[in-house]
Order: sequence, then structure tokens, then C-alpha cells
Amino acid sequence: MTSNPTATSSGDYVLDAAHLQARLDRLRAALDDCPTEVPASLSLPARDRLDEVAERLALGVDHTVVALFGGTGSGKSSLFNALTSLQFADVGARRPTTALASACSWGDDAAALLDFLEVVDDRRIRRESLLDATDQDAFAGLVLLDVPDYDSVSTEHALQVNRLVPLADILVWVVDPQKYADAVLHEGYLRKLGARQEDMLVLVNQVDTLPAGGIDTLLADVRSLLAADGLQDVQVLPVSAVRGDNLGAVRELFLERVRRESNAARTASAELDAISLGLRPAAAAQPVATRTELADAAVAALMHACGVQAVEDSVRTGMARTFPRAMARPGPPARDAVASIQTTWLRRTTEGLPGAWLRSVENAVAAPEALAARTAEAVGSVQLPRHRAPLIELAWWGGMLTALVGVVWMAVDLVLGRAFGLGLIAPSVVLLVGLVVSSVALLARRSRAHREAEEYARAVRARLVSVVARDLTRPADGVLVRHRMLRQALEVADR
Repeated sequence: MTSNPTATSSGDYVLDAAHLQARLDRLRAALDDCPTEVPASLSLPARDRLDEVAERLALGVDHTVVALFGGTGSGKSSLFNALTSLQFADVGARRPTTALASACSWGDDAAALLDFLEVVDDRRIRRESLLDATDQDAFAGLVLLDVPDYDSVSTEHALQVNRLVPLADILVWVVDPQKYADAVLHEGYLRKLGARQEDMLVLVNQVDTLPAGGIDTLLADVRSLLAADGLQDVQVLPVSAVRGDNLGAVRELFLERVRRESNAARTASAELDAISLGLRPAAAAQPVATRTELADAAVAALMHACGVQAVEDSVRTGMARTFPRAMARPGPPARDAVASIQTTWLRRTTEGLPGAWLRSVENAVAAPEALAARTAEAVGSVQLPRHRAPLIELAWWGGMLTALVGVVWMAVDLVLGRAFGLGLIAPSVVLLVGLVVSSVALLARRSRAHREAEEYARAVRARLVSVVARDLTRPADGVLVRHRMLRQALEVADR
């Protein structure tokens, strides 16, 4: 990655060291939190590979490594000096071939990275000075290497080249007008790098030595050779370290690449992708969570197993009677019934979970025996209504007595022959009042009976909701939260 990376093509995140480290930390934390759920056959290799990624990140992936490769006499060291505006790399007058890699870094000294690249301390320079002001800030994160000549007779030089080719983010091949068709270059390197065309640039150096009109012919010939190597998409630029031809364009190409992620970052990201893919069998393909409707179904089933509905009905009918009967009482649920309720809840809640996670949920929730005991305790702790409302009963009996008085009064008046005129009005009023009062009292008694029955059922349900939450839902949530963290660490999309 570069020091100022852009968002990925999806636009979801910036592929920089911070993002990669955070992703690495999430994977490690997920493995630490799921020691029994992720099989050792998956977790142990994953941990080893995570350690390797951590080592890669420790080198620093917020750098773009640009390496200048060239043959003897190609002028790449002079080009290195021209691009850095420093006289640092050894040029031909002082040393005929480049024996040791030189490095110039922008922004920081990239010490860990250069140690890894085996650039010795006295061949490093940092492009930073008071004279630069801020004109070099945009290049922060760039590391430019002057690599030993690929055609050197020294085996050590060739080994350095071979080691640095796969590690560089941009491979800049510097050729000169005399040796651009060198077989060592084309057969030994270019033809093997077809997969990295977008990371390559060919600079035809020393064009200041060509006669007028010779540049176009030379460039056409170079492009023809590259096409024969399968590299028709590689950009070719004519440059001159002496006159400065196209050096600004080369710097712009470097700057554009600095804004993108480095090969190290992409490699680390790809490795994290591979680790996540290898761990996928340890997690469900779909999100798994406890559901309210399943908890409600378990509560309803436990109420049924305890006979709560029968008790509720007996409260409703018994308290509505003039002479109430003994109310039904709940009983402890059968162990088999509770086991069936627990099994159903587990099966529906953990659907899709791998076996190890299913066992963790089963071990976390209460066993059927414990669930049955707590259910019986919860239901038995709800008191049945014991007393009627005295005022309602007094009103009912008073109303009935008043109505009876009205009937007797009316009968006496009829027997005594006082039924003419207004003699029946008063007893009729008393009868009517008595009937109204007793009817209102009867409705109040039935309403209270209905309310008491509902209150009893509501109280039992509330107790059983707590039991199900304590013994099933919350313990399962504790396991499923870890499963969700694992899926997030693996970056499994919830569909």
C-alpha cells in the first residue's frame, strides 16, 4: 500500500496497513474466542499463516517499491540520480557495474523494509531536506531502488536481481539503444513476467545519443520485441538522464502508483482472504441468532405442559359463580415434554450451525431436568386469587334481596286488593332497582373473574419468559455472539 492509498474498487475501505492490521487482529481475536468451535485442523494452520502475515505487515506495506533493472552500461544509476535529484548511485565513471543495490526513500527511512530487501545501510538515502520544502510530499511512501546489473558475470549480482524482481511493486527495465534486444533480458526475465504487465515500465535511456528521427524507429523495434515476449501492454518511454527527457512523465507514473496499494499490501490482503476462506467451514453460511418468536413458542409450550390454560379457565368460571368451586392448580411439567420443548427450540435456533457450535449451544443452555424444575418453581410461585371483592358480593346479594322485597311487596298488595291506582308502582320500582343492582354486580363479578384469570396467565407467562431467557436465550446468545464475531472476522456477508 501507499502512504496515501485510495479506496478499493468496491469503495468499501482503504487497503492500507491500518485496515490489514485490524483485519489480522479480528481473525486472531476470533480464533482466541472460539477455541473449541474452530477445529485445531483449521485453527493451527491459520495461526501460523497469520503470524507470517504479521511479519509481512511489520516490514511496512505503506511503501511502493520501484526498482530500476538494467544491464551494464544502460545508465540506470545515472537515471536513479536524475530521478532523485541526488548524486548518490555509483555511475560508470566510478564503478563500471552496480554491485550493491542502492535505495532512496521518500517520507520515512523505510528501515524495516530495506532490511528485508537486504539494502545495506551505507547504500540508503532519504529524500528529505530543508531545500525540498513540500514539493516532495506527494511521493511519501516511495522507495526507489538501483538494482545490480542483471547481466553481470557475478552470480551474487544475479541472485540479488532474482530476489528483488518479485518484491518490487513497479519493475522499471532500463535499456539502451545498443543492448535493448539482449537475450539475457528477454529470455531470462521479460518473457516470464507476462502476469505483471501492469507493474512494468520500459525506459529506453540515452536517447540523447540518437540521431534525429532515430527515436521512433527504436521505439517501434522495442515494442515489437516486447509484443513477441507477450508484453504488448507494457508502456515504453524514451528518456535521457543527461537531458532530462520524459523524467517528469516517469515521476508522474511513480506518483500515480504511490496512490495505489503496494504489492506487499495486495499480497497480505490475498493471504488474509485465503486464511478466511480456509476457516469458512468453521462458521455457518448464514447468520444464526436467537429469535423472539421461538422464545414465545417455548413459553407457550411450557405453559401448556403445566396446565396453565386449565387453571386460567377454572379461575374464569369459578369466580364467576355464585357459589364458587375449588379452582384447578398447575402441575409440574413432565420431563419428556420439557425435553421435547428444549430440543425443538435448539433445532430451530441453531439451524445451519456446524456441529461444534451446536454442541457449544447445547452445553450452554439448561438441561431438560433443570428447565423443568425452574418451570415448575416459576409457575407454582404465582398465587391463585383467593377472595372475591366484598363490595361486588354485597351489591349482588343486596340487589337480590331488594328484588325479593319488591316481589313480596307486590304480592301482598295484590292479595290485599290494593292493586288499583298507584299501589304497584312502589314495589315495582323496588323490584327493578334490585334487579339492576344485582345484574350490575353479576357483570362486575364476571368481569373480575375474567380479569383475574388473565392476570394469572400473564403473571405465569412473565415468570416463564424469565425462565426461557435465563436458561435458553441468554446462554445461547453468549455462544452465538462469538459465532457472529467469527463470521465478521471471516468477512462472510449476511444475505
